[in-house]
Amino acid sequence: MTIRCSTPADIAVMQEIFREAKRKMRAEGNIHQWAGDYPTDALLLEDIKRGVSYVVEDNGKTVATFVLAICEAPTYKNIYEGQWLEDESEYGTIHRIASREGQHGVMAAVLEFSFAKTNNVRIDTHRENKTMRSIIERYGFKYCGIIYLLNGDERLAYQKTLK
Repeated sequence: MTIRCSTPADIAVMQEIFREAKRKMRAEGNIHQWAGDYPTDALLLEDIKRGVSYVVEDNGKTVATFVLAICEAPTYKNIYEGQWLEDESEYGTIHRIASREGQHGVMAAVLEFSFAKTNNVRIDTHRENKTMRSIIERYGFKYCGIIYLLNGDERLAYQKTLK
């Protein structure tokens, strides 16, 4: 698998991947995460312009997408019912990770890529997203507490450091 920065030309396939991911989440009972037209083309384009949007390719075919932002995330400033493992160093945050149904090895590739850029990674997910919670924990992330998105929605927050 290879990872590269997304371009505006990737938005259509990224949206296909998000639709597949939403169908899977709904089938598993996660009916609230990524509701409606989220993520919009405008949001994806903003991420691309910021240089934080990536696609994962397997044999030349785009199989996944994610955001890796290495900067302080405003929604991570306050954490409730817990604390970050380490809160002094720069960190990367993985957002909007989605892959084609049946695609394996994406999280391993994304984490290898992310930890090559920073040794401190945070990720959050919806309480109902049991599949993602299981994957996050399987890769050694520790549950740290609850954060709230800018719109007030709750997310379970995790962190892994290589220090």
